[in-house]
Amino acid sequence: MSRPAQLTLPWRECGEVGDPAPPAVLAPPRMTFVRNGRARRYILRVLADASVRVTIPRHGSRREAEAFVRTRTRWIADRRLEVEASRRDTRWRAGHPVWWRGAPCAVEVVSAGAEVAVRCGDLSVTTPPCDDYRPVLEPLMRAQAAIELPSRLRLLAERHGLRVERVTVRNQRSRWGSCSHTGNIALNWRLVQMPDTVCEYVLVHELMHLREPNHSARFWAHVEAACPGYLRARAWLRAEGLALC
Repeated sequence: MSRPAQLTLPWRECGEVGDPAPPAVLAPPRMTFVRNGRARRYILRVLADASVRVTIPRHGSRREAEAFVRTRTRWIADRRLEVEASRRDTRWRAGHPVWWRGAPCAVEVVSAGAEVAVRCGDLSVTTPPCDDYRPVLEPLMRAQAAIELPSRLRLLAERHGLRVERVTVRNQRSRWGSCSHTGNIALNWRLVQMPDTVCEYVLVHELMHLREPNHSARFWAHVEAACPGYLRARAWLRAEGLALC
């Protein structure tokens, strides 16, 4: 069974063929090659500082190790993103700017007796005071995404003469979206945090995989025809994508 074409975060296109370079928001990893006479195979590890250690078995070579690394670029990038995310403070505290509908909105907290009123853009909720309001604001965003994204995707599909079998909205940690060979599309709820034009690019990107399940020149020609400003959207994802994680 073929793998789904996917748009990864903070930025990397990856399809059913080889992956392009890792996300631009992360610097190239520091690579350490270590020979181990007891190892029976090549082993990759992403360390706590996001560097990469490659173990070369007794009868292996540096050349084969480097080739092995090139076949695992997506895995390395995903693991490094997880490491970077674990090192960042992801709490949404009072006054903290959070991306919502294309703009950084400060988390506003106003006392309301024993509880506090929390606002972020047009979202509001009442809750006991705490040092992290992400657990109460994020569900509101995800609920909006579940309502808005499927209908928006289907409208775009109809406009471009495409048929989508099923749309799901998920809490993906390393994908903006994916399109399966059966026409099922999964979207990351964080698309509602982005500017409208960037969100539309991601939707178009996944829809065009219904025509080309890869990232060939033909695929990008379809994307450009449907979304002429897609290069600006890609630039935004490179610059701001990690801030949505």
